Amino acid sequence: MADDVAPLARQAWIPVWDLPDGEHWVQRVLQHPVCQLVVGSDDARLWGVGTGMNTVDLSGRGWVVGIMLQPAAGTLLLRDGIDTITDSWVDLAEVPGVQDRPLVDRVRALMGPDPGDVTRQDRAVELMAAALRAHLPVSDEDVLVNDLVARVQADPSILRVDQLADAFALSPRHLQRITRHRLGLTPKWLIQRRRLHEAAEALKTGADDLAALAMDLGYVDQAHFNADWKRVTGMTPGSYRDDQ
Repeated sequence: MADDVAPLARQAWIPVWDLPDGEHWVQRVLQHPVCQLVVGSDDARLWGVGTGMNTVDLSGRGWVVGIMLQPAAGTLLLRDGIDTITDSWVDLAEVPGVQDRPLVDRVRALMGPDPGDVTRQDRAVELMAAALRAHLPVSDEDVLVNDLVARVQADPSILRVDQLADAFALSPRHLQRITRHRLGLTPKWLIQRRRLHEAAEALKTGADDLAALAMDLGYVDQAHFNADWKRVTGMTPGSYRDDQ
């Protein structure tokens, strides 16, 4: 993806699948605190942030061209507080900030003949990136919300909301307002999600000392870690580890 859209887009992802009749592929993902711009063979949507474990069940044949957006991009596309689509989505035809109305048809025409072709994939990503360029340059608040999320995700020493507020010279109330409007989330949620992403990576590698893992993540004890993890994923940490 072109560097100039980096303030609005993190990365592209393009799954292509062709599964035998009756076979399913299930993937469980803890989503990052960003929206997703998605055009697929069957639908086209702007997805809000999913607060729980996102389960994808694929069957048959299909493809998706997805753009993981930067935190700033959601409200620019929706032209509204992004909390309106938390744990939900809106059809791309109803997203006012996507000004290229033939975008979906153009992506499908390009991908349809051979969705596995890398050149076609690159061109499809560029079509979607072009739809984002209309929102450049970004504002100071756009940069701030991108930096807030990047700081939380990169700095495991931030365990409390007041630490994050202090790092950006913001009052906790101002921080709450920004994250609620621009992300549909609270600062506390951002910190919790970073810790759970760290936990997920450890569990995927087979971490067996859950008490030590809880301490490494900054929890006061394993019980608090277990409760956070199960509330978000619906599984115990041990069940998730064994399912990998």
